[in-house]
Amino acid sequence: MPGLSAIRYSRESGELRLLDQRLLPAKEDWILCSSPQEAAAAIKAMVVRGAPAIGITAAYGMAMAQRRGEDLAAARALLAASRPTAVNLAWALEKVSGAEDMEEAAVLLHQEDIQLCTRLGEAGAGLLSGGVLTICNTGALATGGHGTALGMVRSALALGTELRLYALETRPYNQGARLTVWECSKDNIPCTLLTDSMAGALLASGAVSAVVAGCDRVANNGDTANKIGTYSLAVLARHHKVPFYIAMPMSTLDRNCPTGADIPIEERPGKELFPEQLPGVEVWNPAFDVTPAELVTAWVSEEGVWHREDRFWTS
Repeated sequence: MPGLSAIRYSRESGELRLLDQRLLPAKEDWILCSSPQEAAAAIKAMVVRGAPAIGITAAYGMAMAQRRGEDLAAARALLAASRPTAVNLAWALEKVSGAEDMEEAAVLLHQEDIQLCTRLGEAGAGLLSGGVLTICNTGALATGGHGTALGMVRSALALGTELRLYALETRPYNQGARLTVWECSKDNIPCTLLTDSMAGALLASGAVSAVVAGCDRVANNGDTANKIGTYSLAVLARHHKVPFYIAMPMSTLDRNCPTGADIPIEERPGKELFPEQLPGVEVWNPAFDVTPAELVTAWVSEEGVWHREDRFWTS
């Protein structure tokens, strides 16, 4: 696989290696998975995260199950239950489960993801220039390679666009501070890190010309589930009259999900936010929120750019 990638599969050994994203940027360590059970555990523990990357990992989990002669229905159910919000998980499992050779199908799905991210990046590159604000991690670590929202940044820079990425730390798991900034350092992408609570002040300063986020699921009406804090960012962007873009691989568009109210929202353990939890203190730790379609300027996919007035959900 070309470029930076957090997922490596060996067809010789039938083993999957995942870059442990919980340890970045302090340590680059690879976790070995040799069964669908280990792949599911890695997804649940956020060794790997990002909707496309989760789907690819689950696809390789099915390939390992078939190779080991395991109960495929049980393996699929286990992998499907590992994280509920990202629709790519069910989509990828459906795609490979119908294949005679699941390993071949999983490898092809991985390769196609890199290609579609590259097309998505190229489709949205012209929307970005100057200061670009983003949340969470939407780069090669979250996909098969290149990335979605961060892929748009990569593609814009490849065209010679002058651009600076402003990366929110992304509470509570810090994927922006730990992962996006790491990718930017690796690929020499001009980047400034800031806390989530600084987004409003940054937008008010006039330094930002666009906000771009990824997505884990887009409902049929355009409502978009993404990392917690995305909804707040969309509200701030609307107030400051800054365009708000969603990088949306077509695999994240769920035509069977009518609205954002129908998207299941995963809740993470409280200890991720408050490790030394005090008696009598409760922790609410949703991993995602839903941004209403009316706050999104456009959705950028590998098929092109759909603006809100296009009402793509009526297709």
